[in-house]
Amino acid sequence: MQNYKKVFLAAAVTLAFSAGAMAETLKMGIEAAYPPFNNKDASGNVVGFDKDIGDALCAKMKVECSVVTSDWDGIIPALNAKKFDFLISSMSITDERKQAVDFTDPYYSNKLQFIAPKDKEFKTDKDSLKGKVIGAQRATLAGTFMEDNMPGVEVKLYDTQENAYLDLTSGRLDGILADKYVNYEWLKSDAGKAYEFKGDPVEESDKIGIAVRKGDPIREKLNAALKEIVADGTYKKINDKYFPFSIY
Repeated sequence: MQNYKKVFLAAAVTLAFSAGAMAETLKMGIEAAYPPFNNKDASGNVVGFDKDIGDALCAKMKVECSVVTSDWDGIIPALNAKKFDFLISSMSITDERKQAVDFTDPYYSNKLQFIAPKDKEFKTDKDSLKGKVIGAQRATLAGTFMEDNMPGVEVKLYDTQENAYLDLTSGRLDGILADKYVNYEWLKSDAGKAYEFKGDPVEESDKIGIAVRKGDPIREKLNAALKEIVADGTYKKINDKYFPFSIY
């Protein structure tokens, strides 16, 4: 009887351990103010391309995932403060950011392109933009590009992309530089109907990755899961939900 109790106890411990392992929950950090990649629906739930990709990766890794939202300006410090386990929020992979975090393989490719009113001439070369007021989101590749490459242009930086669009429609900006696919989504809205893309993309090599803390082994698990969702068609299904063309 005593041996039976030991075996039963061991089995119970093993079962409890297995259940705990299956119940592991990871937290993914998302800004939730950057449609169609991440935003909130009418019920306050986080939705968008980033969220869907994150959910698909978690499913492949066989873990439960929850969302933690964060303001963009403090999103990397929040990751390093362990407020979440990985950051999937349309973040460009840059050398500066690599000093603070590690990145996975890119999960989509991005371009930067100007938008401005349809009824106004808007040339995108440096000389033509001098004296104009151009908006961009703070701490983004677009904001950095404007500050580094457009001398003589008044650059206004915003805490969210949505606030930049508000100032554009209010006439406080001559144009905006932002991710092409975010602009693409906004131009389809009622507010964006009077605006259009101007010129060619000014940056076409922007790669978007998932950020993790330095040395965190979750990076390789995310990379393996990303390869799986691309190979089995899951990625394409998510892509096609938001765009009529591939952004991978």
